[in-house]
Amino acid sequence: MSKSIFIDTTICTGCRGCQVACKQWHDLPAEKTKNMGSFQNPQDLSFKTYKLVRMNEEIINGRLEWLFFPDQCRHCIDAPCLETAFDENAIYRDTQTGAVIYTKVTRNLDADEIIGSCPYNIPRKAQDNTLAKCDLCSDRVHNGLKPACVTVCPSGAMQFGDRDRILSIAKKRLGKVKQKFSKAMLLNPEDVNVIYLVGFDPKLYADYAVASSDRGGLSRSVALRKMMGPFTRMMRV
Repeated sequence: MSKSIFIDTTICTGCRGCQVACKQWHDLPAEKTKNMGSFQNPQDLSFKTYKLVRMNEEIINGRLEWLFFPDQCRHCIDAPCLETAFDENAIYRDTQTGAVIYTKVTRNLDADEIIGSCPYNIPRKAQDNTLAKCDLCSDRVHNGLKPACVTVCPSGAMQFGDRDRILSIAKKRLGKVKQKFSKAMLLNPEDVNVIYLVGFDPKLYADYAVASSDRGGLSRSVALRKMMGPFTRMMRV
């Protein structure tokens, strides 16, 4: 059964513990940064940063709100990047976790095409064209552990487990949060394995908080798979 992460941004404190834990577990180097007038640092995801807590200050209903959004790969159920690659040696789905995994063979793909296919603008490339992103800490999960980001979250904003259970938790939490935030919603819950709950308009959190129809898109991926399914399976045998 696929695994999922539920991220409740309404109780995220922006501590960046998840961001640091991801760096540490994957042995990713630090990046040179500069003061951009925001606590968000670095300013974007990269080949060296798989998870980034995006931070925005917004005036909503006359009140200052700090909006935190721990951005990462959503591990789409019908992943456009996976369908675009057509190469299981480069991009494949881990059968135990449901995670979409990138390998070093991605350097042989058209990186810009893969990046452009992602409706959440997640994959990043190195100078040699190799692509990288969150792998759902599949190595940890295979050994009975939770993803590093979930393990260190001090506020309980992140939960991990079997998809059906996590989706149930997310929907139950949404019902409670709506009592305080009338516009609260789950972001593309039926399409992804990393499910976000936001209290306000998702556009206030990040440019690609929800799937963008301008970039490849989930619907295009599903249509492509239906059309090419038999041929694709034949080619992969």
